[in-house]
Amino acid sequence: MKPGVKPAPVSKDAKEVSRLLLGWYARGHRDLPWRDTRDPYAIWVSEIMLQQTRAQAVIPYYGRFLERFPTVSALAAATEDEVLALWSGLGYYSRARNLRRAAQLIAAAGGFPREYAAIRALPGIGDYTAAAVGSIAFGLPFAVLDGNVLRVVARVVNDASDISAGRTRERFRAVAQQWLDAREPGHFNQALMELGATVCLPRNPLCRVCPLAACCRARQEGTTGQVPVKLRKTEPIRLSGTLLVVRHGGRILLRQRDAAASRMAGFWDLPAPEDLPAAKLGARIGEIRHTITHYHYTLEVRSATASPTDGDGFRWFTIAQLGEIPFSTTARKALHLAGIVYKL
Repeated sequence: MKPGVKPAPVSKDAKEVSRLLLGWYARGHRDLPWRDTRDPYAIWVSEIMLQQTRAQAVIPYYGRFLERFPTVSALAAATEDEVLALWSGLGYYSRARNLRRAAQLIAAAGGFPREYAAIRALPGIGDYTAAAVGSIAFGLPFAVLDGNVLRVVARVVNDASDISAGRTRERFRAVAQQWLDAREPGHFNQALMELGATVCLPRNPLCRVCPLAACCRARQEGTTGQVPVKLRKTEPIRLSGTLLVVRHGGRILLRQRDAAASRMAGFWDLPAPEDLPAAKLGARIGEIRHTITHYHYTLEVRSATASPTDGDGFRWFTIAQLGEIPFSTTARKALHLAGIVYKL
C-alpha cells in the first residue's frame, strides 16, 4: 500500500487468513532476541542483518553489534573500519556501510523517523525493511514482502506466475496487504515471515501443521511442490585459487583490498601466490569452500614464508588484532583450518 492511497475493503477470506496467522503466532514462535524490543534502532539493525542471512547466523552478530553500538548515536560516531570489523563474516558489506550512513542521518535529524516514507528514504532501506521496521516499531499498516512471504502467498492463492517479475511481486504485495491486520501489523508481519521460515518451506513444507492449510489452494489442488515459480536463474560460476598463511614471530601477514574492490574495499585478506611472487610455498593445509551469490569458490590453503616487511598494501598482525579489523570470511575460514583462532 502506498502512502495516501485508500485501502480496498477487506474480504472475509482475508480476515480469516489474518485471524489464523495471528492466533498461530500467539501460541508460539521462535525466541529471537530482536522480538523482545520495540526500539526502532534495534529492530532496524536486526532487519538489515537479516537481509540475505539466516536468523541463526545473525544472532551472535546482533548481540555483539548492539553491545558495541547500543544507540544510533554510538553507531553514527563510529568509524567505518569499526563497523566493518564487527560485521566481518556476515557478508554483503554494503549493508554495514549503509547502516552507518543512515545512522549519521538519523542522529543529525534528532531521532529515528516514524513515517514510512521517511524510513524508506534512508540509505540501504527498501520497501521490505521500511514495512518491517515501520510495522513492528510504530504500528504502521504496511505488509512485508520477502522471499518467505512470496512463497506463502503463491501457495495460498495457488498462483504460478514468475515471482521474479515485478508485476507478480506487486500483485502478491497487494494480497499480503489485504491480509494485514491493521490493528496488529507488527505481529502480523512477523507471523507471516515466521510461517514462511518454519512451516511453508521451499521443499517439503509442513502442511499438516500449517495454520493456513484450510485456506491454501495449492494444497487443495495438489500443486504445493510446483509453486512458487521463479524463471530467472543465474548459472553458478565456479572459481578456484590459493590462499597463503604466512607467519613470522607470532604474527600473520595480510593484504588490504584496494579502493577499486567493489564489494570489500578496505578489507584485509590472506595473500595469494600472485600477490607474493617471492614467497616460498610450504605444506598444503587443506581446502575451503565459499559462496557469494552465484559465485562458488574452492580455495587451497597453504603455509608460506615471506620477508617480514610492511607496505604496498601488506601488514603484519598479531592474532589478538584480527578481531579488530575488517577481515574477509575466506581468510577467517582459512585461519580456522590452520588452527588459528581469535576472539571477535
